[in-house]
Amino acid sequence: MKYLILFFLAPLLGFSQTTERPNIVFIFSDDHAYQAIGAYGNRIVKTPNIDRLAQEGALFTNSFVTNSICGPSRATLLTGKYSHKNGYKRNDRTLFDTGQTLFPVELQKNGYQTAWVGKMHLNSLPKGFDYWNILPGQGHYYNPDFISQPQDTTRYTGYVSDLITQFSTEWLDKRDTSKPFFLIVGHKAVHREWSPALEDLGAYDDVDFPIPANFYDEYAGRESARQQDMTIDKTMRLKEDLKVGPDYDKGWIYSRFTPEQKKVFKGYYDKIQEDFNQKNLSGKALVEWKYQRYLKDYYATANGLDRNIGKLLDYLDKKGLAKNTVVIYASDQGFYLGEHGWFDKRFIYEESMKTPFLIRYPGVIKPGSRPQEMILNIDWAPTVLDIAQVKAPADMQGKSIFPLLNSRQTAKTPWRKNVYYHYYEFPQPHHVYPHFGIRTTRYKLAYFYGGADSWELFDLQKDPSEMTNLYGKKGTEKITKQLKDSLKMLMQTYEDKEAMDVLASAKQ
Repeated sequence: MKYLILFFLAPLLGFSQTTERPNIVFIFSDDHAYQAIGAYGNRIVKTPNIDRLAQEGALFTNSFVTNSICGPSRATLLTGKYSHKNGYKRNDRTLFDTGQTLFPVELQKNGYQTAWVGKMHLNSLPKGFDYWNILPGQGHYYNPDFISQPQDTTRYTGYVSDLITQFSTEWLDKRDTSKPFFLIVGHKAVHREWSPALEDLGAYDDVDFPIPANFYDEYAGRESARQQDMTIDKTMRLKEDLKVGPDYDKGWIYSRFTPEQKKVFKGYYDKIQEDFNQKNLSGKALVEWKYQRYLKDYYATANGLDRNIGKLLDYLDKKGLAKNTVVIYASDQGFYLGEHGWFDKRFIYEESMKTPFLIRYPGVIKPGSRPQEMILNIDWAPTVLDIAQVKAPADMQGKSIFPLLNSRQTAKTPWRKNVYYHYYEFPQPHHVYPHFGIRTTRYKLAYFYGGADSWELFDLQKDPSEMTNLYGKKGTEKITKQLKDSLKMLMQTYEDKEAMDVLASAKQ
């Protein structure tokens, strides 16, 4: 009788139900741009293991965040709610409220064993996890500290990506095998200051990266973009970011190195500094040199991230776990790799708002799937719960994307036609004005406030790089009104009272 009931339930749940609930591994990186992944079209970068997930599962081509910044994105992951609802809007000293509904707690209630290893970055200790071993704050690339129960802090010798994988697999080896497991693997990579593993130093030194077409953007008609402080030209630091002339004895990054690590690391960057000194660069030549060095370090750091994803996938294969383990890969938001002359994130523009999202579930998700629907990071928690056959709490604002991965269900699944975004952090550290906006399949409308007080409208079909602000231009009156009406409706739907108050007094 049990199997008969499950047979009839399966179509309602939107996927092939089995008596054995799957394990779930959520690999969560930091600042890893979708355009820095081979499976998303990058023909230079080496990401064979993330690409493997795309080949063996689904890659979402339109995955977005609701607030493009690290801590708030993690808060959204845990709660399935927008920043204004979960209370974590900015990267500051705010303590994340662990008393609210958290999806790992729901998993625990329903028989899952749970763990978080690596970066959490929420100023609060984990809740809803049977095991945790996390980096304090941003953490360090070399010889990092980890905090574990009951709040013991230990420094380990090694590279952070390697250690995170080590601790993840050690927990998997010791887990209660009578229960399904859920594991978050929170990587520090590829966060600033982009310090590659020793074995990856110089991995892209033979590459001359193409300069983005809008690298020398002058931000015409986009006052908020003009006033930011996140350019490779003026904001990126030679000493700290690009390792030109750092203090290897007193610098907070390098003071953690062992003598052996420092010798190799310093030996590599001493050659970079020598090359820099000989060239005596200025003007555009200097800016473009900085751009090349930035990408070489960024991509080399991502090599270690991808290699460790491969180690974890190999572990699941070796232990016979892969068949019944869902593997998800996502980044906390997008990142600029020179587009508009920038690094960092924050803006509602595509490179920042869009983030990679890949999911593999052998025997359930068709390999090589490329869903086009617009998904949000508020959907991640309901999706994990759906996969685990747990009902999502009513206060979660997202919805499960799992029906989109079933070809028989996708056509019948009502799905959003637009997405809502709201960013808050200002003025530090990058002077990006707070703003909210709406993105449809073709258009994007945003309002910048807090001193900027201006609208921006883009036709993504004709202007995918978002260079031409169409707001107020003749012929856009109808689409502008439609977008404003939809924007107001989304604010009401998601109960963003602060945004509604700003909108009510917004400059028209």
